[in-house]
Amino acid sequence: MFIDTQNLYHSARNLFGARVNFGNMVKDAIADRSIVRTVAYVITTESGDEKNFFEALGKLGIETKTKDLQVFYGGAKKADWDVGIAVDAIRLAPKLDTVILASGDGDFVPLVEYLKHIGCQVEVISFGRSSSGKLKEAVDSFTDMCDNPRRYLMGSGRAPIYRKGREDGGNKEEEGNIEVAIDKEEE
Repeated sequence: MFIDTQNLYHSARNLFGARVNFGNMVKDAIADRSIVRTVAYVITTESGDEKNFFEALGKLGIETKTKDLQVFYGGAKKADWDVGIAVDAIRLAPKLDTVILASGDGDFVPLVEYLKHIGCQVEVISFGRSSSGKLKEAVDSFTDMCDNPRRYLMGSGRAPIYRKGREDGGNKEEEGNIEVAIDKEEE
């Protein structure tokens, strides 16, 4: 399972004003299957505020791959793991029956097509309202976390509300501010 953490974070924040419950998301995506590896692709910032998040992912059995937030002259920020996720998926695919991608990013359509071509089943779990229609069409199975937001969100203390957001699910200005719940029922 390959988790595009930033994509999910921005989708949850922009659509619902809440945070992703990564524990429930992984549990449901994997279901009763055995998992070879679960990797979350995350961003580090100079402040290091994300350390607790990384530790929480580790407690869930999720490996993290990190890269630094890029800050450009003029203040623009970028945090993108698309190529890293694609390379890892292609490298591991010959050993896998199924690849689960946790992202709604349409840039992954060529990856999905390639993985299917070499015989992998490809599944996506993400927030459907901010997911690429082409990505949803390309995969073998799509789980829409918008269908059960209470299960996949945390942090607002009230019923989630939809918020209008960018179609790609994000605003690139708050890359390091991600939180995780180990188990919604234990909060």
